[in-house]
Amino acid sequence: MRANRSAVCCVVWCLVALLLGGCTVGPKYVRPSTDVPANYKESADWKPAQPDDQISRGKWWEIYSDAQLNSLEDRFQVSNQTLKAQEAQFFQARAAVRVARSQFYPQAAINPAASRTAQSQKKALFAATSPKDYNDFLLPVDVSYEPDLWGRVRRTVEAGRSEAQASAADLANVDLALHAELAMDYFELRGLDSQQQLLDSTVVAYSKALDLTQSRYHGGIASEVDVAQAQTQLETTRALAIDVGVSRSAFEHAIAVLVGQPPADFSLPPMPLTMSPPAFPPGLPSDLLERRPDIAAAERRVQEANAGIGVARSAYFPAVTLSPSGGFESSAIGTLLQGPAGMWQLAGSAAETVFDGGLRRGISDEAKGAYEQSVADYRQTVLAAFEEVEDNLAALRILQDEQKTEDAAVAAAEHSLSLSNSRYKGGVANYLEVTTAQSAALSDERTAVDILTRQMVSSVLLVKAIGGGWNVSQIPPV
Repeated sequence: MRANRSAVCCVVWCLVALLLGGCTVGPKYVRPSTDVPANYKESADWKPAQPDDQISRGKWWEIYSDAQLNSLEDRFQVSNQTLKAQEAQFFQARAAVRVARSQFYPQAAINPAASRTAQSQKKALFAATSPKDYNDFLLPVDVSYEPDLWGRVRRTVEAGRSEAQASAADLANVDLALHAELAMDYFELRGLDSQQQLLDSTVVAYSKALDLTQSRYHGGIASEVDVAQAQTQLETTRALAIDVGVSRSAFEHAIAVLVGQPPADFSLPPMPLTMSPPAFPPGLPSDLLERRPDIAAAERRVQEANAGIGVARSAYFPAVTLSPSGGFESSAIGTLLQGPAGMWQLAGSAAETVFDGGLRRGISDEAKGAYEQSVADYRQTVLAAFEEVEDNLAALRILQDEQKTEDAAVAAAEHSLSLSNSRYKGGVANYLEVTTAQSAALSDERTAVDILTRQMVSSVLLVKAIGGGWNVSQIPPV
């Protein structure tokens, strides 16, 4: 009897091993091909520079050598709620992989029970020798296991793992985008501080010009029209200086939210923008596929969709379930765990759908469509990434040329203003000539500040476009 039991167990384990070695249906994943240019169109004049090493270390914002920006970026990493929400989403995706992997293993349940039964002596087939009252103690162990014959579970785990890795890349992309947004808001705010400084100094200069004009008017040299023009110019500039505060407050509030603080409890002291954007090479287009987290996320979702095709195809094959059970049953608690109280059963079943009205075909076609969509999304993400790099390389190149031209325009406007003031003081020109020169000089100086601000913002956008210091190797294996 014992030999027969051993033989049965041997057969069962051999069957289990055979079932575990089943095949995996569905196409093997191959990374989609994309058209990658050899070089960027706008990168011909870019040379290797030291900041590139700092970018590769992760804290790319340190290339600007701005202590205040570094402090804000570090506070953001700890306090930003959007980033925390994305982290929680990644943890959910990683937990979903563990849920999928649990299907590799059998499920076992223990359902102990105890009962006291009083039988009716009038029931059918009641034997006089049967006890009227009896106890029943039961300690069963039920096992259910569906072997992964066709790779459904393996494909499900593969899809879950790919989604978790895509979620990790999404987290990196959100992190990069928010760090970049913080840096851009910071440079916009500092650009406004430069505008404020320029306008405040201009107000002082215009106040002195008004005083001079009033003195000339009281001396009978200038007309009341000159005084009115000087007064208009001064008050208009004061209004512009006040208006800068509206935009500055908005950027300050945005920075407060990014670093996780209520705007009411946050402030940044004025600090005019004086730095120039650092020079760093964008690398090769082929590197971009490994450096952009959004590209990595899109590629992982292609693999997820590919695994979904395998899951859909596994429905065409029969589902085999093994359900052995065993345990102990006795009328007395003291003899429950003794040998004679033992019981066991081996059972198995197979189910195959013979008609479903096209359900499986529809699910399979749906999975194929999802795969084709994910491939198209991936390729579009790659194209958009190349576009962003080219856009910001072009912006930095053009803005640099514009800055040189604008610097010359500022110098010319200041010289023109100096000449107009001299001509007015000498009685050769009226005050309208002075106000015209003042307006032109102020406009050119404000444009120069705006160009510098745009250069700093474009440099941040370029860092973001090339992926910051991120690399695909940072995706966790899950």
